[in-house]
Amino acid sequence: MKEDIYNFCNQISFSPEIENKERWGSYKKYVLCGMGGSHLQGNIFNSVFSDFPLFLHSDYGLPNISFDDKAIIVASYSGNTKETIDSYENAIAKNIPVIAISKGGNLLKIAKEKSLPYIKIPQNNVQPRMGIGYSLKSLLKAINLKEAIKETEKTANNLEKRREELREKGEKIASLIENKVPVIYGTQRNYALCLIWKINFNETSKIPSFHNIVPEMNHNEMTGFDIAPSTKHLSEKMIFINVKDEDDFPMNKKRMDVLKKVLEKRDFQVLEIEIKGTSRMEKVLSGFILSAWSAYYLAQGYGVDPEGVPMVEEFKKMI
Repeated sequence: MKEDIYNFCNQISFSPEIENKERWGSYKKYVLCGMGGSHLQGNIFNSVFSDFPLFLHSDYGLPNISFDDKAIIVASYSGNTKETIDSYENAIAKNIPVIAISKGGNLLKIAKEKSLPYIKIPQNNVQPRMGIGYSLKSLLKAINLKEAIKETEKTANNLEKRREELREKGEKIASLIENKVPVIYGTQRNYALCLIWKINFNETSKIPSFHNIVPEMNHNEMTGFDIAPSTKHLSEKMIFINVKDEDDFPMNKKRMDVLKKVLEKRDFQVLEIEIKGTSRMEKVLSGFILSAWSAYYLAQGYGVDPEGVPMVEEFKKMI
């Protein structure tokens, strides 16, 4: 895991190729079907290219929408995700244009048998949540966003120069939140990062963690922390991480500042993490790397395996 984080930018040098590309075209809108770490590249994409019509679906089947002028991208890192294969088979049955992204498994087996388009990502032992570089480049290739691919590669060069900075900062954050339950807040613009921080704490650190967005949580969730003597024991383990972005809508920046004040007034600790970069892509990917380091060092502090997800595997077997 440590090497995977430290060498994350190497993934972005991957040059994906579309097999059976004669059966794939250019479409006006796309639906990305995937579960867990296999759809995080879509969240990152939407955070960077917010005006591009990419819809996410994380469930069995297909979303109940019209598929006129739409194509489907199914992504499963292992190639064996049950929900994603079900979406794939539904798309095939309905003759909807579909492309698969995976490193193998049943997903690519079906694609090869039916001569359908697919992108094979490198065989590796990287966890899906850490394979976002491979997945993001593959997604950009499937949508044929050539300029975005160039931008992503440029971002990787910038992030290479910040590797030690991000590692050291992540280690410091881990020391500040040990023995606490992290709650991550940000704006809708940075929803993807809030989700990724939560997931990395859950899967890598093996701890409960939660997330929400401003301004919605100002109208409901935060009242759960307006503690009274009789409820203090329920939330005294909480620590809050505010993801700050200088490009947020001005009123939302004010809301984030006021949120910090009202939480601190109630004796909660609030950490502010400002995402930085020369481009939107660099901001988002640097935030991702920082979350990965924070979760890794927290796992080290707790003495837990940062890589495996045994409870997920147990659940899959029972299903």
